[in-house]
Amino acid sequence: MQYFYFWRNIIVDGDWGVSVKIEPSVPVFQVLRNRIPVTMALNIASLLVSIPLGIITGTLAALKKSKLPDHVLSLMVVLFISVPSFVFASLLQYFAAGQFGWFPVVFQNTTDMAVKISSMVLPVLALALHPIASICRYLRGELIETLSSEFMLLARTKGLSHYKAIVCHAFRNSMVPMANVVIPMFTHIMGGSLVVEKIFSIPGVGGIMTNAVSVNDHSLTMAALIFYSAISLFTILLVDISYGIIDPRVRLGGKKNG
Repeated sequence: MQYFYFWRNIIVDGDWGVSVKIEPSVPVFQVLRNRIPVTMALNIASLLVSIPLGIITGTLAALKKSKLPDHVLSLMVVLFISVPSFVFASLLQYFAAGQFGWFPVVFQNTTDMAVKISSMVLPVLALALHPIASICRYLRGELIETLSSEFMLLARTKGLSHYKAIVCHAFRNSMVPMANVVIPMFTHIMGGSLVVEKIFSIPGVGGIMTNAVSVNDHSLTMAALIFYSAISLFTILLVDISYGIIDPRVRLGGKKNG
């Protein structure tokens, strides 16, 4: 019955409830309003760091197959995929911030943008390591398969240089299945940020959600979960749209079927 009343209030009155423990009597989305931009900035920054570094390392591993760079990158991929992001966050906080003092230990919510950005470096890096390794692993496999295909041999026989053949043909064909890996990573990064935000005292949705769960603030917990669910559904939609953008044959197939 509580679940029924919860959705009835949302649909009929647009009432998402109020926080009962974190900020008593304050509407839940008013509590989240100032925290959503912080979480989105953290996660988008992590994704923007992950994609180019993952593509560079994956390409290098594919072009240097079975050589020293490939072995080193493969070892790092296994390490970064196996170890959770909050472990790297704790290690980075202890060594890079605590021992060496290169960056602030926790997030600095100040008007000084240089200090604010420097305090975001460690959480962004902690969240980016797993996506970098995932992109590297998938792109390496796709590129190795594409580079050994017959159409790549045909492109070389037509006079294309090795560089142009890779950029114009291999990358385009490899990025179609990669879209199903890269875009949903935003959701994965946001899942990891739940704990990372807590470790670095970042005033985002992840930190307040863990607090809301621990003190049984039901309405605030539900609002935060719905926010994360909406992001997940949006990324799934982007994956479907991206197929047609990357590979025009998908759009042509859809018109033909229609």
